[in-house]
Amino acid sequence: MCGIVGYIGPKQAIPILISGLEKLEYRGYDSAGVAMISKGSFDVFRAEGKLQNLKNVLKEEGRLEQSPSEKGGALNIGIGHTRWATHGRPSETNAHPHVAEKICVVHNGIIENYAALRDRLEAQGCVFQSETDTEIAAHLINSHLSTTAGGDLLLAVRAAVDEFVGSYAIVVASLDEPERLVIARNATPVIIGLSEGEVFVASDIPAVLEHTKRFQVMEDGEIADVRIDKVSLEADGKPVTREPITVKWDPITAEKGGYRHFMLKEIHEQPHVVTETFRGRIKQEEGGVFLDDVNLSDEELKHIKRVCIVACGTAWHAALVTKFYIEELAKIPVEVDYGSEFRYRTPLVDKDTLFIVVSQSGETADTLGSLNLARELGAKTLAICNVVGSTIARRAENVLYTHAGPEISVASTKAFSTQLTAGYLLALRIAAARGVLSEEKGKQCIEDLMSLPSMISEALKHSRQIERIAKKYGKSDGFLYLGRGLLYPIALEGALKLKEISYIHAEGYPAGEMKHGPIALINEDLPVVVVFGRDGVNYEKAMSNLIEVESRGGRIIAVTDHETSELKNLAWETIALGDVPPLLMPMVFSIPLQLLAYHVAVYRGTDVDQPRNLAKSVTVE
Repeated sequence: MCGIVGYIGPKQAIPILISGLEKLEYRGYDSAGVAMISKGSFDVFRAEGKLQNLKNVLKEEGRLEQSPSEKGGALNIGIGHTRWATHGRPSETNAHPHVAEKICVVHNGIIENYAALRDRLEAQGCVFQSETDTEIAAHLINSHLSTTAGGDLLLAVRAAVDEFVGSYAIVVASLDEPERLVIARNATPVIIGLSEGEVFVASDIPAVLEHTKRFQVMEDGEIADVRIDKVSLEADGKPVTREPITVKWDPITAEKGGYRHFMLKEIHEQPHVVTETFRGRIKQEEGGVFLDDVNLSDEELKHIKRVCIVACGTAWHAALVTKFYIEELAKIPVEVDYGSEFRYRTPLVDKDTLFIVVSQSGETADTLGSLNLARELGAKTLAICNVVGSTIARRAENVLYTHAGPEISVASTKAFSTQLTAGYLLALRIAAARGVLSEEKGKQCIEDLMSLPSMISEALKHSRQIERIAKKYGKSDGFLYLGRGLLYPIALEGALKLKEISYIHAEGYPAGEMKHGPIALINEDLPVVVVFGRDGVNYEKAMSNLIEVESRGGRIIAVTDHETSELKNLAWETIALGDVPPLLMPMVFSIPLQLLAYHVAVYRGTDVDQPRNLAKSVTVE
């Protein structure tokens, strides 16, 4: 859940490390630190709290400015880290990097057997300064360096990680070999950026995208020996050969672009990224969908008996909507499960199951674990993912990329919309292969999809109205969100967004469940957000729910397609979005809920892009 960076090259390391950490701070912001090798020792700078605190320390030391190397163009080497606390409270002492004599380490992950290792190392005379599992790694590598490894850093790291139980991405520097970094990875992401005369290391591609677009992506169990002129990979002591990947992201997409927060920028990017997700994958005149990365044949899709979708957090809500799409269009039963639950029971998955995982980062630990289990059970696997080259994208047999681009804000918005779009495309593809979708229906679905970006743009025009609503209700202690059918997952997502960034307790429910408990919460102080459209029986049922809320004094905020006279008499606020095809309502109706959460958070003065206790990519259990 932490962010790591590294650099080898002729430039001053610290400004490059800080630039990378700024782009990784969404992964953790309890503390931060950097270290570089200078005159035969480690210069280490650390600070508790957000990265700005570390920058203040470095500014006082005059270390932030990029200037010609004091070594006359000789090699500079450094590593950095931004932390989300697991073992050990947030503090300067527990901040990375950690040093043990000749070794300096940064680490992302959890070393589960750290207690046993620490006891052994203490018995050998090691003195620990922190509460972290990472310092164990530094001492263990240092111990192997002078014993089993004969002074070779690569051998010392190899011997140490053989003793680790858990997940890790570690970057290691040694005073004895100041020209190299050694990296080891297991179940935690790390990439190596390749450029002429420079090498970069990071947890995520955007951290170093301004420097290079060529990346070597490490796999689980691999160790990399990184030098200025060569990067060597190995697994189980044997060389690994893999071609680097080239990414097409523009570094500008990782900047705020004039918006106050990354979240607001990413909300407004949704018409564009939704278009990018279906661009080149549809043929309007035929009503067809073409998914080049999904290598399942029509014959294979015809023989699928059930679909299982696994995800976590916001992606789980996208999975719920995708369930509706596949069952409605392709007529196959679909089960949706949390990754953290699926992987720890005995699931009924076999060769006739299409197993789908949904993950923005492609590194979500529980989702990845579930994918591995499904593969072992023989299921056909497919990932809906945003990050090219991520672990989940590489592990799944088929990948449907979402093309949302880098999403910096911790609270997901544009990734969610593209996941919904991808789920819609996949449902159409399966339906066509199984012969259960008429050509007329297929054409209509594609035509509707072509109009989706403009419908999202229209929904974004309600931002000022939603800002006024946020100021009116933003002091409330709780919110209730209700929805039916395709929109009940959107009610769940709306509640999640609000609690994530405003710290208001919010609950989302299927509207039909209100009388089974949540109705007890309703009083004149409770805003109730009801999401519904005029799509037949669900509209009539939703109006009945509104009457029940209104009779108990609840303050109704209605998100719908059109305001009727009946609704005007019931709702305190109505956000009317205009005509939206029923299947596309989840993509469009989620926009006002994202904006509501955003404006409430701004009104309450919380940290919108980096809410407390959360990290963007949950890469540990």
